[in-house]
Amino acid sequence: MHEIYKFVSGPLVWLAFIIFVGGSLYRLISMAILAKKKDGLVYEYFSLKYAFRSIYHWLIPFCSRNSQQHPWLTLVTFAFHVSLIFTPLFLLAHIILIKESWDISWWFLPEGMADFLTIVVIAGCVFLGIRRIVRPEVRYLTNTSDFIILALVGLPFITGFWSFHQWPGSTFMGILHIFSGEVLLVMIPFTRLSHMIFFPFTRGYIGSEFGAVRNVKDW
Repeated sequence: MHEIYKFVSGPLVWLAFIIFVGGSLYRLISMAILAKKKDGLVYEYFSLKYAFRSIYHWLIPFCSRNSQQHPWLTLVTFAFHVSLIFTPLFLLAHIILIKESWDISWWFLPEGMADFLTIVVIAGCVFLGIRRIVRPEVRYLTNTSDFIILALVGLPFITGFWSFHQWPGSTFMGILHIFSGEVLLVMIPFTRLSHMIFFPFTRGYIGSEFGAVRNVKDW
């Protein structure tokens, strides 16, 4: 078990980061080339002013008309995404590992807050999974891979929570926590999770088209 831990917390971490960074760059560059090839005007009318305006309004809860029409979904998805990003970045255990490796550190979440945000992510995965089953318009667009992705998003948080609280099997859960996090990182550029990479570009493109070309709001 110790050798497995050393492997997943050592070489496999670096491999996951290399694939994540390389895959993200590949997807961004290939999409930029494809956009240029299919519609070169995209770059000509791209406007930073309207791009940032659009990004701002879609990042703030209830700024867009769509979010106002679905208040509960807006609250859940906003809390889910904030918790998903902030928890791993500001978790004390992660910061300690970074401090030991690179001698850098930053502010960390209190233990109770980290637990709460972890539960928010897990509950969010359950909510979004159930929504894909019970809402006809969402179920129509759903396939098996969507449920697999939700499970993979939730698994690092479930196993991390389990391991941190030292419940039975915490050693195995600790290894599974690291491994599932690495799998999730590798999958980001190549699945629907890539929206976290493409969001500022797609939203900027839409904002530029609506603002600079059509002279209307896109929210």
